[in-house]
Amino acid sequence: MNVQVSDLMVTTVMTANAHQTCGHIRKLLKDHNVNCLPIVNPEGEPVGIVSSVDFLDDHSEGTRISQFMTKKVYTVPQYSDASLAARIMRNHQIHHLIVTNHKKVVGILSSFDLLKLVENHRFVLKNPPTPSARKGGKRRKEELRQVND
Repeated sequence: MNVQVSDLMVTTVMTANAHQTCGHIRKLLKDHNVNCLPIVNPEGEPVGIVSSVDFLDDHSEGTRISQFMTKKVYTVPQYSDASLAARIMRNHQIHHLIVTNHKKVVGILSSFDLLKLVENHRFVLKNPPTPSARKGGKRRKEELRQVND
């Protein structure tokens, strides 16, 4: 299976700027029913990310996003293999990756998007190995010799 990030990502991504306020971003998340927003600089490059979890702390409505956004941003190139995205998410224990093309935000990929890969596959456990039909190994020959002696 050779699935690229571009096959799974969401391309309609809202972004915000670091100078926007907590109240504004909270309203965007609620009105558009999304869990996170990439924060971008004027060139469209990601500089942070804010998710619904960031709003669990009590921030005043006028607080700038730059004061509590996550500044460590994990990105994945648009044409990377989906397994790379899964590895990044697992290794860093995150649920969203910002998808980039030439350092600009072009999409977002969530752990739920990656679940599409296994959604329609049924996994069947293999049967345990059967005992070897070969009865004459080096050890077995020695055991037989000892019994016969």
